[in-house]
Amino acid sequence: MVGNTAPRHIHDIEKPEKDYTFLPDKPKSTSVSLNDIIHNKMRFEASAFDLEAKAAINLVKYSKYGYVYLWSNNGLVANAFHRPRFKRLFVEKSAFPIFQPSAISEIYPKAQQYISEKTDTNIDLLKVKKGMVLLTISGTIGKSSFVSSTLDGNILSHDLLRISGKEQYDGGYIYTFFKTDTGQKILQSNNYGAVVEHIEPEHLQNVVIPNAPEDIKNTIHRLIETSYELRDESNELMDKAEDILYEELSLPSLDDLKVSYFRDIDNVRNFQVKLSRLNMRFDGSYHLPLIDIIEDHIKKHAKDVKKLKDPTLSQKIILPGRFKRVYVDKNNGVPFFGGKQLLELSPNCEKYLSKALHKERVAEQLLLKENCILVTRSGTIGKTNIVPKHLENWAANEHILRIFPFSSDISGYLYCWLNSEYGYSLITRNTYGAVVDEIDSNHLGDVSIPLLKNQDKQKEINSLVLKANQLRSDAYYKEQEAIRIMNEDVIGVPKN
Repeated sequence: MVGNTAPRHIHDIEKPEKDYTFLPDKPKSTSVSLNDIIHNKMRFEASAFDLEAKAAINLVKYSKYGYVYLWSNNGLVANAFHRPRFKRLFVEKSAFPIFQPSAISEIYPKAQQYISEKTDTNIDLLKVKKGMVLLTISGTIGKSSFVSSTLDGNILSHDLLRISGKEQYDGGYIYTFFKTDTGQKILQSNNYGAVVEHIEPEHLQNVVIPNAPEDIKNTIHRLIETSYELRDESNELMDKAEDILYEELSLPSLDDLKVSYFRDIDNVRNFQVKLSRLNMRFDGSYHLPLIDIIEDHIKKHAKDVKKLKDPTLSQKIILPGRFKRVYVDKNNGVPFFGGKQLLELSPNCEKYLSKALHKERVAEQLLLKENCILVTRSGTIGKTNIVPKHLENWAANEHILRIFPFSSDISGYLYCWLNSEYGYSLITRNTYGAVVDEIDSNHLGDVSIPLLKNQDKQKEINSLVLKANQLRSDAYYKEQEAIRIMNEDVIGVPKN
């Protein structure tokens, strides 16, 4: 059975000096038994079978340590479950923040919504426990996370599979297998190689996993445990830096700021704006009184307030241009990710930009450097991250603005302010667009940055953020070492 082998031709891309003609991919083929077809609803087309998944299953079955079915009598899973659907009663604030499935892959997951205590479900059973492995079961199937102190005891969405290992070291081992390409292929197919669109707990009964010796399982588990401990420590340092920032600027919670409106009308925010302050913006969100209150507050409590574009704060703010992309294989390209993956420790890089065709653009606009700051500029605006060392020389798409701080002496402090709820409000006030929200580099450059009266505290904030950022890279390297052991020493993935 053969997949799509249609030739692809790319023309007029980055005006290459040479004529590049892209040959078709090598045909992918495998044998499919009559039994496989019967179990896959009598489907005969190649797209109904994941050929790579069948190869992955065989790779595990013939690995040197043998295999077990993940959830079986001699398997590694003690229990696996998700919660039934329920009607969620969302409220503005409550004692029950709820995390959505997309948050589990973030470095520092934070709840964006709250549910009412009157919600008709067992809230305690939605809470996850330290050492569990979490797995997305619909939409994007197979995203996984390991529950550490950051998520321990928190409420997560019902449609996440909660997996507990039999032995103490099984959790990290299972998680690492899920993070490999082999594990992903197997998770996203059934035992006959057919593509699946949803995972139930019973699916794990048909998932094969290498059965490595206990010492190897323990080594892998400990690497993952350490990786997540480093993430927890990083998150604590980020929180400490933000606490100092709030204390030095006497910042209350945004919810506690009192906003006065022109006329007291229920559910209608109305206010006056002087003609001299319109700035050619007629959208109400740009002129919200909250922004004036923030600006007045930081002017009162800061030593000085500068714009982000001030040359003493930033060297440059880059908005990359749009371009026609050419993707190549891993060995010939630059890792390339987008805004959805901005907050992940290890963006799942499935795309690689051609070094040959995009060399100049990558170098001038797209390449990331350690401690530069990234801000999403379209769709979901204002997500902010500071680039850790392990993402240096990766590339991000044009939907992300890049801030290159003046020096490492200010980069951590800038990130701390922009990543706060105050910084977010100042960034998003510039939003424009009727269908897709946008901001540009000029808008970001006009964001106000308060500089502290106590310079020692400002330096402390900067140091805490940079230390936290380094810990994130340390966490990444630990996880990658676990994945390397799984691939090379356990599964036996052939080297390219």
